[in-house]
Amino acid sequence: MEAETGQDRRLILPGETFRFGCHPGVPCFNRCCHAADMYLYPYDILRMARRLGMTTEAFLNTHTDAAFRDNPCFPSLMLRMSDKEGRPCPFLAQAGCSLYEDRPFSCRCYPLEPAVSRNPARASLWFLVQHPHCQGHETGRDWTVEEWIQSQDMAERLAMNREWVAVDSLLRGNPWGGRGTASPAFRMAWTACFNLDQFRPFVFGSSFLTRVKVPEERIARARESDTELLLLGYDWVLFFLGNTGPLAGREA
Repeated sequence: MEAETGQDRRLILPGETFRFGCHPGVPCFNRCCHAADMYLYPYDILRMARRLGMTTEAFLNTHTDAAFRDNPCFPSLMLRMSDKEGRPCPFLAQAGCSLYEDRPFSCRCYPLEPAVSRNPARASLWFLVQHPHCQGHETGRDWTVEEWIQSQDMAERLAMNREWVAVDSLLRGNPWGGRGTASPAFRMAWTACFNLDQFRPFVFGSSFLTRVKVPEERIARARESDTELLLLGYDWVLFFLGNTGPLAGREA
């Protein structure tokens, strides 16, 4: 999570427990909220924007930086730290995180880190991560992975992130060809995954629904739920870039 050298990272075996606690009594409390290299999933962006009362486009412009990391064909989005001394998270208040209930997945998950599997049939694997500054590993109680997931309210976010993995895998295959990020398809994929408030008028205000088969009940859910609209965006990317997923085109 933090741009710091010397971190320890090891695989947690099935049934293994780990000790961890994070609270104001820990000497390093909020230390990890400074100069963090924080990856944001699409669902993180949606939840944080809504919590702040912002459009997704305003949130992207104000609070994120795009960088090509392990995927050379599609940028990762990172949370932009503030310019204050120590580069704290912009949402860090004196009492802690000001949007704690909607904090990003990486914050919520720590000290665990999922091992991303691109095979949905494989069992989930987890790493235990420890940074040199973190003293939370020396306090608290013992947890299993399952207990930690429940305590941090991670189930919905894990489910959404698993849906994202299929899209992310497709985007790693350079579906833009030689045009790269100048391709209109790149902009469409970006909009469908990250800028939901621009994707919505494309779905409901263009010829999209006359060209793509979407069950009526799914259309209704997407009108009412940002989460359902984001899932539709994922499936749209899978369809128009990879001709895969549950969507299909309508016959002319």
